[in-house]
Amino acid sequence: MNIIIRDKRHLHSAAKELINNTGENKILAFYGAMGAGKTTIIKAICEVLGAIDIVTSPTFTLVNEYKTSSGESLFHFDFYRIKKTEEVFDFGIEEYFSSNSYCFLEWPELVEEILPPETVRIRIEVTEDEQRILHLS
Repeated sequence: MNIIIRDKRHLHSAAKELINNTGENKILAFYGAMGAGKTTIIKAICEVLGAIDIVTSPTFTLVNEYKTSSGESLFHFDFYRIKKTEEVFDFGIEEYFSSNSYCFLEWPELVEEILPPETVRIRIEVTEDEQRILHLS
């Protein structure tokens, strides 16, 4: 399945469509080059899910937790600075994955071998005219 984001005005509708098409799967891995829009798309998804916290990239903290208006937790990971897979076990990645909370992963290719089978993989393609195409698998 593909979702097209023509411009920033379409972010929230694309985020709703993405959530509607992931079913019960709450671990979403975003693949794309630097500047492809991973954080921007995750921010829109969190807003659609009712996040009341400010969504920012967890580049230096590895994980950010955002609360929704209903008290649920959303977890946002950025593995860009991971040097070894063991680092993610040090902060309890298994507990996050088994929490039944949404987990949004940036740079998941760095920890690919530990991703659960139900992970939804989203590849972000940037077109010549700056549209984003989300390829879900």
